[in-house]
Amino acid sequence: MTITTKIAIIEDESHIRALLEQTLEDLEGDFEVLTAANGADGLQLIQREQPQVVFLDIMMPRLNGYDVCAAVRTDPALAHTVIVMLTAKGQDADRVRGLEVGADYFVTKPFDPDEVLDLARQIIAKELQ
Repeated sequence: MTITTKIAIIEDESHIRALLEQTLEDLEGDFEVLTAANGADGLQLIQREQPQVVFLDIMMPRLNGYDVCAAVRTDPALAHTVIVMLTAKGQDADRVRGLEVGADYFVTKPFDPDEVLDLARQIIAKELQ
């Protein structure tokens, strides 16, 4: 039986969501990429599908990434979910707040797809083995 690694992309901008999906297609192994276009739908997706890795935008409608991250961190069933926060905000305060609510990694937009792919590979090798 093959174990599928689930990766969720929670991002309200469709072109960034598509870029992330395309970038993650280069991962080797059995992966399923799930997407949501706002924070509320994203939180429901995470709770339902329990992905191992979540790429989570901060500035989104209906529920921001900080709130989604905090909600995931209060759910024992999701304790091992790796959260990568994505934001156009590069200020230290945003990074600190993201880490305070439980983000594991922080990526500032615009990002280099190769760097995102490398980070995803590192997470899978380090966190999911």
